[in-house]
Amino acid sequence: MSIFSRNKSTAVAEPVFDAGTSALSDISGDYTIDASHTYIGFQARHAMVTTVRGAFKDFEGKAVVDAANPANSKVELTIAVNSLDTGVADRDGHLASGDFFDVEQYPNITFVSTKVEADGDDWNVTGDLTIKDVTKPVTVPFEFTGSAQDPFGNVRVGFEGEVAVNRKDWNLSWNAALETGGVLVSEKVKLKFDVSAIKNA
Repeated sequence: MSIFSRNKSTAVAEPVFDAGTSALSDISGDYTIDASHTYIGFQARHAMVTTVRGAFKDFEGKAVVDAANPANSKVELTIAVNSLDTGVADRDGHLASGDFFDVEQYPNITFVSTKVEADGDDWNVTGDLTIKDVTKPVTVPFEFTGSAQDPFGNVRVGFEGEVAVNRKDWNLSWNAALETGGVLVSEKVKLKFDVSAIKNA
């Protein structure tokens, strides 16, 4: 065995970030999503070999958090589709066109929760995701990442979550076949949420 080999089963990954803080013993309350410190992104495979990433820059949302009775919690989110950014203007334009989001006719994506469950720091938020003229249920697993009071007097909480969906379920069905087999854009798309929400006064 090489001296450079390592038993993966005993390896302990170092944390990527500093440990989260806890400014609240009870995170229950009404919150507004802080868009300037929140990331709503998506990932798709391109040409079967690489991952293309993008994000929405313009959105607003609110949440009611009830830690004692999570079923009373609620989440609402509205995203401006024309704020999508993949870093390539031509690609952004294609995504905004009738081949995909058809921004002129359907300017917003919305999510409205219908059920919220929690087990410790793990939260499952189920709701109706509307893209174009299609509404489908989606369950997003979230992890509570901490609470803090920032230097400006805001009390905020953090959640991270992601879910894979099939874009064709929302009529985002454009594609092109590859000569080597497969397609240009994956049908499965990963949605990622890094949320910072400020507690309302």
